[in-house]
Formats: sequence, structure tokens, C-alpha cells
Amino acid sequence: MAAVAVFAAACGNSGLKDEVNYPIEDFTFTNQDGEQLSKKDLKGKVWVADFVFTNCADVCPPMTANMAKLQDMIKEEKLENVEIVSFSVDPTVDKPEVLKEYGQKFNVDFSNWSFLTGYSQEEIEKFALESFKALVKKPEEGDQVIHGTDFYLIDQEGVMRKYYTGLKEVPFDQIVEDIKTLQ
Repeated sequence: MAAVAVFAAACGNSGLKDEVNYPIEDFTFTNQDGEQLSKKDLKGKVWVADFVFTNCADVCPPMTANMAKLQDMIKEEKLENVEIVSFSVDPTVDKPEVLKEYGQKFNVDFSNWSFLTGYSQEEIEKFALESFKALVKKPEEGDQVIHGTDFYLIDQEGVMRKYYTGLKEVPFDQIVEDIKTLQ
């Protein structure tokens, strides 16, 4: 039995149910304060990520409200070294000051939540697909960007370990438990 535990640990199995292992590529983007945030800055921390944009007409406001609820739960549980990262899928509109104002509407605590921009549309579409296996696409017509509604759990080494619905019936308690498992 001990050999099984050692083998599981060596294979990166952390005990998370439905675990995946997708390495997140290196990045350095700009946050809501105009400061750089990189994957290296998040090393050693568990983080939860999503993809949103500020003039989203439907899914982003409830997703951001759900992420704010998760942020409150993380605080209530007194979990440390946990970051939240929201990648804008509409970087031409979502400048740092626009992202800051958007976060303030949801009473976001920016001390551990970064809204990121500072890349081209093509870059975020490629980054989302390659790192998160997530579709992001800005159509030729209109101002609404197509994107997924998942929350992604990333470990201290920058590997996406699990994803959850971020829109309806969000498994908040499971996410908190999975954060604890990774810590």
C-alpha cells in the first residue's frame, strides 16, 4: 500500500477528484493598477483563474459575483497564499483603469485578486487555448467575446489541476476543499 502512495505522489496525483494536469505557460501581463504580474509572481501560491470582460452582457457579471463569493469564503477559512486571477478576453477595451472600476462594482479585495490585460486579442485567445484548453474568440461583428465560464484551480508550480463551473451551481465548498488539499 505504501508503494501505491509513493507512486501516486510521484505521478503528481494530489488526491483531487477529476484532476487534470495542464501546465500554464509563462506570462507577464498588466493588472488593474498598471503593474506587471507574471506566472513567476504566483509561484508558491494556489490560484483560481477565470476569463471575463467588463462589457459582457450575460455571463461575466454572475461569474465575477461568484468569484467574489469564493474570495470571501477563502478569507473566512483563513487560507493564505491563495490568489485569484481574472484574465480579460477583451484587452482593447479592458484597460487597467476599466478593470479596476469593474472589480470595485463587485467589492473585490484587490490584495489577492488581479484582473489582467496588456496583451493582444490573438495572444489571449492562444494563451487560453494552450494553457487552459479554453476557447476565447472575439467575433468580427459586435462587442461580445465568446469564452468559457469555468473557474480553474492552479497549483503552486503553475499547473492547472482542476476546473469547475463558474456560472451556475458553483461548487464553492469543493473548490475551498481542493485548495486546502493542494496546500
